[in-house]
Amino acid sequence: MGLDPSRTVAELRELQELTGDDNGAQRVAWTETWERARAWLRDKVSETGAEESVDAAGNQWFTLRGESEPAVLIGGHIDSVPNGGWLDGCLNVMAGVEVLRRLAADGTQPVTVRLVNWADEEGARFGRSLFGSSAAAGSMQDQEELRSRKDSDGVALPDALRAHGVDLDAALDARSELEGAAAYLELHIEQGPVLESMDLPLGVVLGTFGVERHQVTFRGQAAHAGSTPMDKRRDALAGAARLELEIREIAKRVGNGAVCTMGGVVTRPGIVTSVVETAECLLDQRHLDAHQLAEMLSNAEAASRRFAQEEDIDVEWERIWNIEPILFDDGLVELADEAIREVTAASHRLPSGPLHDAAEVARAGVPTVMLFVQSLRGLSHTKLEDTKEEHLELAVQALDGLATKTIERVAAS
Repeated sequence: MGLDPSRTVAELRELQELTGDDNGAQRVAWTETWERARAWLRDKVSETGAEESVDAAGNQWFTLRGESEPAVLIGGHIDSVPNGGWLDGCLNVMAGVEVLRRLAADGTQPVTVRLVNWADEEGARFGRSLFGSSAAAGSMQDQEELRSRKDSDGVALPDALRAHGVDLDAALDARSELEGAAAYLELHIEQGPVLESMDLPLGVVLGTFGVERHQVTFRGQAAHAGSTPMDKRRDALAGAARLELEIREIAKRVGNGAVCTMGGVVTRPGIVTSVVETAECLLDQRHLDAHQLAEMLSNAEAASRRFAQEEDIDVEWERIWNIEPILFDDGLVELADEAIREVTAASHRLPSGPLHDAAEVARAGVPTVMLFVQSLRGLSHTKLEDTKEEHLELAVQALDGLATKTIERVAAS
């Protein structure tokens, strides 16, 4: 049985029909629809002879035993956001199924090959993304917080996990699954506009952005909008407005993919007849290079203090969350580039703004790489998400080529 990329597209359509509706994909993790998708996946993989197992975090594994123990992992996630797209996550898994079929048909491989369907990558129901992969990577350290998380219906996360055979307190036992992992490969839609803007179907992901997320609060003085002269005002919103414009310039100066976003501003008293007394801003900064990310943060802090002094107001910074950049394996990036160039004219190397399970696997020390396939209009997490079918087929071919090259590399090491 040779590789048949068109079968992957057909199966993605089949999954869309099985687990979606007029509003899009509905495979939210820890629901009946998600379990239906997992059972469907189990049936698709059964013909390869791969052994299925489910680990302590609910991750679904399919293992093709090879001549030696080192394992090449191919991963993805079949869960979706509510009203999601037909490709986000499940493309990774179904392309992996097709590669597994081809490898099984070719006979016993020199190394073990494993396909993993990570549990709850999206975090759509309880707000905790990368659940299964962070457990397997051993980076999950927020069990106490997770114990208190509830969904919109008031169901507690531990209860929902228990209903699907997962004990939150034992989830970290999934770490044993990465023992012996020699490489991890993941294919994903880009979820952004870069490849389409370059008219390229495929790209290699260099790593995932580091993130600095802060609340910045400017404090001035409320005063009557009619009786307070312009030069006597201590307007907190003026500081926020100036910072919003400056972070765009900071991103331009730093470059190399830098992005800065002021995603929300809340003003008080928030009435048209008063000068703004406080302006609370949510600032998100991302970069693939840790030093340049730190430079962006330092520049934004310095600018905010300068604006505060000039506007006669005060400013405070509070970190909400941060994560370091994750760089993928140089050798695998080269192999991925080769695999893409063997199926299409050109490749492009780019960072990933969104986080992925691959980042958690890389954090655990497993050599990792990702492939991106073009997203039309850069849209994702919507039923409008789409990719040309011919590009999907090229992506399956590239993943297959990358798997072959990786198996050869691991076997020779």
